[in-house]
Amino acid sequence: MAFRTPDQIATAAVNAGVVKANLSPGRMLAGGILGGAYIAFAGLLGVVVTAGMPVSSWGNLSTLFFGAVFSTGLILVVIAGSELVTGNMALLPLALTSRRTTGGRVALSLVLVTLGNLIGALLVAYLFAVKTGVIGSAHSPAGSGGALTFAKLAAVAEGKAVTESDVAIFLRAVGCNWLVCLAVWMAYAAEDIAGKILAIFFPIMAFVALGFDHVVANMFFLPAAMFANVSGIGIGNVVRNLVLAFCGNLAGGGLFVAGFYWFLYLRGQARPTTPEGVQSTPIPDERSKGGQDAAGPR
Repeated sequence: MAFRTPDQIATAAVNAGVVKANLSPGRMLAGGILGGAYIAFAGLLGVVVTAGMPVSSWGNLSTLFFGAVFSTGLILVVIAGSELVTGNMALLPLALTSRRTTGGRVALSLVLVTLGNLIGALLVAYLFAVKTGVIGSAHSPAGSGGALTFAKLAAVAEGKAVTESDVAIFLRAVGCNWLVCLAVWMAYAAEDIAGKILAIFFPIMAFVALGFDHVVANMFFLPAAMFANVSGIGIGNVVRNLVLAFCGNLAGGGLFVAGFYWFLYLRGQARPTTPEGVQSTPIPDERSKGGQDAAGPR
């Protein structure tokens, strides 16, 4: 199985960051909508699969199953192609510190992709979780599938929006995106689909099993709880969590992945380029028709 070495991954990540920075605003937003929807679908899947697995019987194993199915979200983002702000929190700083893009383009991408992720997550939360009845409601018959999924969503939302302290949310978000960006980083090591999926699976499973906070996943869980009328979840709870999770995710991806790997493999290079013999994709400007497809893993 062909793979890239860490220094070659660093170069590929810089090139991907340049592509993302050069996307047109419309593509940033559209890609973000898809990315938010894919993560939301994975969150909904995790709720359905693990509903009815009480801690008294399963212990913490339910979080392992949740993480295993939740990895579907990043697999869709990477393989199908879309934009996810958490992965971009590592790729864009790498392009910036390598002097391949500007701070303005990085800021524009982060803002528009975050907005797109929020729109996509809200669409899935409202239309495909609540309005379809998949998530159930407080009025679902006791013991039914709807009652179990509603109880699971309520537990997840209450834990993230009510129980966790500000410091806990921030630190859990740092740990989350360290692992998420490592999943993206390692996906660049693989040159086939099976390798990319394998590289993504374990870090994503790990962050979910550890109970860490992913801002885009929370864009689904917390609004879905509001839409389903989970008691005690208000807009203030949602905004507080999302702001802290965003800041923690940015620190996790920007410092522990972009920062450290820039220091290890890119520091001192004026303009990183793909090493000879390693397959590369061209770096288009925002007018290039191939820009979206060339970006690779998110």
